[in-house]
Amino acid sequence: MASDMEPKVQQTYLYDFYGELLNEHQRKVFEDFVFNDLSLGEIAEEQGISRQAVHDMIRRSIKKLEEYEHRLHLMERFLDLREKAVRIQKCAEEYERSRGEHLLDEIKQISGEIIEEL
Repeated sequence: MASDMEPKVQQTYLYDFYGELLNEHQRKVFEDFVFNDLSLGEIAEEQGISRQAVHDMIRRSIKKLEEYEHRLHLMERFLDLREKAVRIQKCAEEYERSRGEHLLDEIKQISGEIIEEL
């Protein structure tokens, strides 16, 4: 998994890919914590549960999302494809500036890797 990624960013990506697999209550608490930046106490008050229950639910939700990623690798594949698309874009921009023929070979190689992954 993307271990060099900030935890909040990683949690956001995990939620984007697998959030629908959480139940409605888990989604609401997770969204309040990660996206709405509410404190555990604020969420607990809003949900009518203890602060510890909120903490446990968030921890379990993150673990569940990480398990889905461990099995399915959707986030990892997405990030890899995005990185390759950025490399292609940079090569194309450099080619426009320099007309370096070697860049066409790199573009072909990267796009070939993408096609193989799909």
